[in-house]
Amino acid sequence: MRVFVTGATGFVGSAVVQELIRNGHQVLGLARSDDGAGSLIAAGAEVYRGDLRDLESLKNGAASCEGVIHTGFIHDFTRFKEMCELDGKVIEAIGSELVGSDRPFIVTSGIGLLTTPGRLATEQDMPSDLNPNPRIVSEKAADAVAALGVRVSVLRLPPTVHGEGDHGFLPIIIGISREKGVSVYKERGENRWPAVHRLDAATLYRLALEKVSVCGVRYHAVAEEGILFQDIARAVGKGANIPAESKSSEQTAEHFTWFNHFAGMDCAASSRRTKEMLGWNPVHAGLIEDIELGGYFK
Repeated sequence: MRVFVTGATGFVGSAVVQELIRNGHQVLGLARSDDGAGSLIAAGAEVYRGDLRDLESLKNGAASCEGVIHTGFIHDFTRFKEMCELDGKVIEAIGSELVGSDRPFIVTSGIGLLTTPGRLATEQDMPSDLNPNPRIVSEKAADAVAALGVRVSVLRLPPTVHGEGDHGFLPIIIGISREKGVSVYKERGENRWPAVHRLDAATLYRLALEKVSVCGVRYHAVAEEGILFQDIARAVGKGANIPAESKSSEQTAEHFTWFNHFAGMDCAASSRRTKEMLGWNPVHAGLIEDIELGGYFK
């Protein structure tokens, strides 16, 4: 299958590109820079020069392929709402090009959108329309595309997709901890984060592309259902050679500042249905093991 991949040079997307090529697919990867184009060529992919802001160009990329995997997102947290709204427009634009075909379209979302106190979030849970997180736009756009008959599915990533080259939430935690000289968790640190290794996530994207048959289905890229945040903080403290300490809600907010909402998320989630539907079996290192390997502290 010839697959158009957005975010093809990113942390997750580059692993998806390699996974697809290893399994006999051809990849047309979106690249904005010369360096990005070079990395795609080195991986054995074709290069499609463009940008997430150029919706017509994205439609043309999708038109030339038999499937689309959308991992691209502009991670500008100073304009997070604007970037989420752009993501919705990207999904709708690509989806409009796929109407009337049977070509699969895999969209990326986040498990952090779900609120299920006292139980594991499942693939069948849907974010509330009242959810203040602007990332909900991506799921709403996917549903709008599904309503047009496009074979779209949503792959929800956990708060931490870890592995070599990670520039997401875990490096942010490490950076704040090193700056403040202490690794912090709130009170008893019992809020839980699900996690997945980037290579396991890449395998799931491929399986979703190859096997998806129902419009609007959700998948959970969850290898570990819920790791206590205190365990993450302690592993970070050990790796950075600084103390790990419990703090009050007020002290934790002062420590993490803008990141406090994310550090306090309690979003344990199941991937049982995903594994049953797609035969997905995560095999790579877990989050704590990955932290203890030391690569995050070089």
